[in-house]
Amino acid sequence: MFKKAYSLLCIMVMVFALVLTGCSSSTTEGGASSGESGKKVTITFMHLWPAGSSKQHNMIVNEIIKEFEEQNPNVTVKQEILENEQYKNKLKVLAASNQLPDVGMTWAAGFLEPYVKGNLFAPLDDVLNSGLKDKFVSGTTEAYEVNNKTYALPLELNITPIYYNKEIFSKYNLEVPKTYEDFKNIVQTLAKNGVASIALGNKDRWTGSMWYMYLADRIGGADTLKSAINGSGTFEDPNLIKAAEEIQNLVKMKAFIKGFNGLSNDEAKAEFTNEKAAMYLMGTWDLPQFTTNEDIPKEFRDKVGFFKFPVVDGGKGDVDSWVGGPGVGLFVSENSKHKEEAKKFVKFFIEKWGEQSVTKAGVIPATKVDTANIDLPQMYIDVLNELNNASNITLFADVQMNAEAAQTHLNLIQSLFGEEVTPEDFAKQHQEVLSKTQGK
Repeated sequence: MFKKAYSLLCIMVMVFALVLTGCSSSTTEGGASSGESGKKVTITFMHLWPAGSSKQHNMIVNEIIKEFEEQNPNVTVKQEILENEQYKNKLKVLAASNQLPDVGMTWAAGFLEPYVKGNLFAPLDDVLNSGLKDKFVSGTTEAYEVNNKTYALPLELNITPIYYNKEIFSKYNLEVPKTYEDFKNIVQTLAKNGVASIALGNKDRWTGSMWYMYLADRIGGADTLKSAINGSGTFEDPNLIKAAEEIQNLVKMKAFIKGFNGLSNDEAKAEFTNEKAAMYLMGTWDLPQFTTNEDIPKEFRDKVGFFKFPVVDGGKGDVDSWVGGPGVGLFVSENSKHKEEAKKFVKFFIEKWGEQSVTKAGVIPATKVDTANIDLPQMYIDVLNELNNASNITLFADVQMNAEAAQTHLNLIQSLFGEEVTPEDFAKQHQEVLSKTQGK
């Protein structure tokens, strides 16, 4: 039914476009774009991979755009590039004024739902069903569905390990922790020796959320946080309160770098890469920083290893349960004046990204990769093996929630780390906003 309705809509749009242009362009069989008929078209593409902090990603984007423009000589792709938090804020502003870029990046689930409900993102099932569907890793595109329609196509699949400096660990006779108690002993040992344990930039708040999510998982099990968010459970579950208590215990132990609540993630990452902190928990989108990014000295990259968030004694969690999920995906604006070209670009980008992101950036794409004949850094291979063995992947908490609940969650995370809210109030305020907004 949807396909028939969508086909009718496409025909109506095409007829309307022909009337407006006085039939100055035509669409050939197979979906040839107006760019092929001689009409000059510029599509805007807004993304969050600056050349400085995401060198490999940015390089691949530019190569894909160049190739696309060569194959579509009458189409120009104009980029706007912002870092993570600036990007999110700009997206909200543009959405409010109905001026979204033709193509942009979005996160899954609760993040994209308001844009879909506001009729701002175009359904992309026609793109997905034009030969892309079987290329994606099973289960990745579903996170971008609303009411059985797909509104974005994912580029990445991520899990979140704890990266660590092997040289610092060796200097203080530390080993990769098997339990959370082992982990706290590492923090205490480093603190006694005046070494910062964990690089955390909690000004961005989602960074601290991942620490909370892991403790919630390891203490209460994989379903506890999910159930609290979807309404089948409660955020006032004792296990979730205990997880909040453990966050504040780590703060009291001075586990995080000085001033962490006022530092951005990029500033915290710099502390880790400058070897001023021993550990850094972050998604595998940062794997290039520790494998292939030649702007970071190889001497440092060779010192970096990773480990799984350890199990908590007496907890219900599994060491092979990860925080992660599909990363950013590409959307097309429902109000784009060049929707056909935008969709064509999205399809082209997905296909080329899957081919290049592995070898050139060390990124785990959302599309399937045959690694048999690819020369990959060992840490990348190890991460892929962990992904294959994962017992569960819990989607980032703020992404699971709708916009209002997500904002409350992120604000409360910063307050929790700043010891400005008790674990009990942290849980209570979460439950209040979730009860109010569930089903919205």
